[in-house]
Amino acid sequence: MPGGFQAKMVGEDLKRIGPTMKPVSRRTLLQYAGLVAAAQPFVSQPLALAYPDQQPIAATRAGKVLGRADAGIFVFQGIPYGADTRTTRFRPPVPPAPWKTPLQCTAWPARAPQQQADRGARVSGEAEKHYHLPPDLGPQREDCLHVNVWTPGLRDGRKRPVLFYIHGGAYNNGTVNAELYDGARLARRGDVVVVTVNHRLNAFGYLYLGELAGPEYKDSGNVGQLDLVLALQWVRDNIAEFGGDPGSVTIFGQSGGGAKCATLMAMPAAKGLFHRVLTMSGQQVWAAPKRLATERAKAALAAMGITGEITAAKLDALTMEQVQKGAPTTGAWLPVMDGGVLPRDPFDPDAPPQSLSVPMILGNTKDELQGGNAWRMASLTWEQLPAQLGPALKEFMGPYTPEAIVKRYRELYPAYQPVDVFIAATAAFRSGPGQVIEAERRAANPESAKRTWVYQMDYGSPTADGRAPHTIDIAFVFDNLKLSPGMIGATEADIAAAQPLATLMSTMLIRFAKTGDPNGAGMPKWPTYDLKARSTMLFDRVSKVQDDPRGEERRMVAEAHYRQPGTA
Repeated sequence: MPGGFQAKMVGEDLKRIGPTMKPVSRRTLLQYAGLVAAAQPFVSQPLALAYPDQQPIAATRAGKVLGRADAGIFVFQGIPYGADTRTTRFRPPVPPAPWKTPLQCTAWPARAPQQQADRGARVSGEAEKHYHLPPDLGPQREDCLHVNVWTPGLRDGRKRPVLFYIHGGAYNNGTVNAELYDGARLARRGDVVVVTVNHRLNAFGYLYLGELAGPEYKDSGNVGQLDLVLALQWVRDNIAEFGGDPGSVTIFGQSGGGAKCATLMAMPAAKGLFHRVLTMSGQQVWAAPKRLATERAKAALAAMGITGEITAAKLDALTMEQVQKGAPTTGAWLPVMDGGVLPRDPFDPDAPPQSLSVPMILGNTKDELQGGNAWRMASLTWEQLPAQLGPALKEFMGPYTPEAIVKRYRELYPAYQPVDVFIAATAAFRSGPGQVIEAERRAANPESAKRTWVYQMDYGSPTADGRAPHTIDIAFVFDNLKLSPGMIGATEADIAAAQPLATLMSTMLIRFAKTGDPNGAGMPKWPTYDLKARSTMLFDRVSKVQDDPRGEERRMVAEAHYRQPGTA
């Protein structure tokens, strides 16, 4: 029932008794007006608060689902948006079969089979003081196509903006089944609907068999992306039931999730299913060409034990564990430019034309250190630095030597210690160029230039030795600081110090979702990104806009002619 169902019932009572009554007196009308007025407090009060003991129920096209109420927010976890992918392995997903009995959707669902060991157990001992994410939850199964929904209202016609989150973990691992991605605070703060999605990963989602198996596998290199398209179609078809507006969908994602957002921007099947994009430390300029994708598939299939002719029977007979055994044969599971599902590289040679009118925010963190483990390198010496930097930047240095990079950084930042140079160089050469390329190509087109913004996350976490590592902006955008003590710090002082920025960034996301522009009350004036000023929002304890931050590094890195590994 919608939050305003009491007022609706008063109106229905009037209609029901009207035909059998004599003309209604002024006094009677005033009495009914009093009933309506009495109902008004309930009109704005969510049902989850008005009737906390009632389990909320929602009707999707496939069947009804049961959720739970959480302090004024309805929560549905594990709603199927697609059928068990065990039945469509390496093939496009299909909608779920309808069900008759309402499904209980009150706990984390299954997540996609992972390529690597779980990030489940929290670290302990000395390492507990340092940067780490909340654990992933839920069993691993091929039956993994589920969405989670947080909403302030059901069937109330409010047409709330929808925030659709795609998780990181490259294309290999990850899930939204973690406290970090709980959408309750966003839904409550902005009167929005939050949707998070699980989808196929690694070999299950990106094993390209188009050159090796029959025509039914022509889309196999992008079925993980097609899962996301199916989930967005589910939003289009069902989100009004959850109080959301299918015409106002913002996709946002971090790391691999941001890269998947960029890829969706170039997929014809995704056109019109989303209306804003925010990417955090995740870009996809190029896709894997069919030649490389086929080579990886051959190696993966051999590791799975498949020899000779590759048939549907052999592929379907594999166990989940056998497919997982073949997944680690490549570290570069990527979407494939197959000429069909993905007819072009996502951001090459230009920004995807089909998404030029879609507002976009691109963000990276200042340090982009994977795992935030700078504390382990604090004793690094100048003599050791080139030997450490060389392997880290092997695929990114271009004409540079490690010694030349160290020399240039010492000129730019005389106060830097060896660990500072290592972190800055790896962030600049590995993580920064993709964002720069995407932002430049959006800025080069008049249509997209007027709706593109760039930020850098500078907030130094006490659990990362004061650095701003990869993933840190997630907790701020979701406003989930207390659910992420390993990222922000567990003390009251840590939370209090970070909360103003979490309020600012989560409000920014909500405003962007509602208007297509992140500017507004409390936000320093944030200009769009252009090729002259390169205005960038620096999110920190005191946020500000700066033109072309770290411009000298950007120009140096440009000479290395960045190319994402696995795409050439």
